[in-house]
Amino acid sequence: MEEVVLSERTGAVLRLTINRPERRNALNEAVCRGLADGVDVAERTPGVRVVVITGAGEKAFCAGGDMKTGAGGAPFVLDPANPKHYVIDLFRRLEACGLPTIARVNGHALAGGLGLVCACDMAIGAGNASFGVPETRVGLFPMMILAYMMRIIPRRKLFEICMTGEPFSAEQALALDILNYAVPASDLDEKLEWLIDRITDKTPTGIKLGKQAFRAIEDMPLDKAFEYTQLMLPIMSMTEDAREGMNAFNEKRAPEWPGK
Repeated sequence: MEEVVLSERTGAVLRLTINRPERRNALNEAVCRGLADGVDVAERTPGVRVVVITGAGEKAFCAGGDMKTGAGGAPFVLDPANPKHYVIDLFRRLEACGLPTIARVNGHALAGGLGLVCACDMAIGAGNASFGVPETRVGLFPMMILAYMMRIIPRRKLFEICMTGEPFSAEQALALDILNYAVPASDLDEKLEWLIDRITDKTPTGIKLGKQAFRAIEDMPLDKAFEYTQLMLPIMSMTEDAREGMNAFNEKRAPEWPGK
C-alpha cells in the first residue's frame, strides 16, 4: 500500500509530502495522522531545524477534505463518544511544534488545504496556484479552518472569501498575507531554499522559545502579554545559544549554535 505522506530529510530540513496526487492530495485521516507523525519525528531528530509541508505533483498542494463517497476517514466522520477530529488534532500538533514550519504551495490550496497553509508559520506559493474555500457551493461553510484564517486574513475580505466561495490567485494570496512570497513555479524551490538558509543559520533555541511566546501572547490582553514577555527575555538570555550568540558577536565570528 502506497504511503499517503512521504518523509524525506535533507540536511536540516524534513520535507513531508502529501502523496495522493490522484485525489489532488486531499486530506483524510491517514494523511493528517501522517503529517502529525512526521512533525513528531522532526522534533525528535537531532539536527532537523525546519519542517516543510507540500503536495505531490505539480497541480495541487491540497484540495481540502476528501469528498469522494466512501473515502476512508472522510471529513464528516466523527465518533460521538469521542468527538475529536483528526484535522484539529493535526492543527494542534502544528501549533505545538517548536520548529519553524513552511508550506511549499506547489499548486491549488483549497478548503482544508488553505487551512493547512494558514496553519504553517510561513508559506511560499507558485504563481500559478489558486486558493479558495468553495464550501458554500456544496451547502457548507469553512468551519474547522476558520480560526486560522481569522488570524491571518482581514475581516471583510475573509467574509467575502468564505461567503462567495470564489477562487483567488497567488498574487491575491500574497496581498492577503496568506503567502510570504509568490514566485513562478520554476523558482519555487530556489525561493524556499533562500528562506530556509536564512532560518537555519540563526539560533534554534531562540526560535523555539520565540514561537512559544508568539503562540502564548497571541490572544492575551496587552497587559498580560507584557507580563509574559518581560519574563521571557531574561530567561532566553540564560540559554547556551544566547551566550554563544553574544560571544560570537563580540568576537566578530559566526556563531556555532549548541541548540540549548
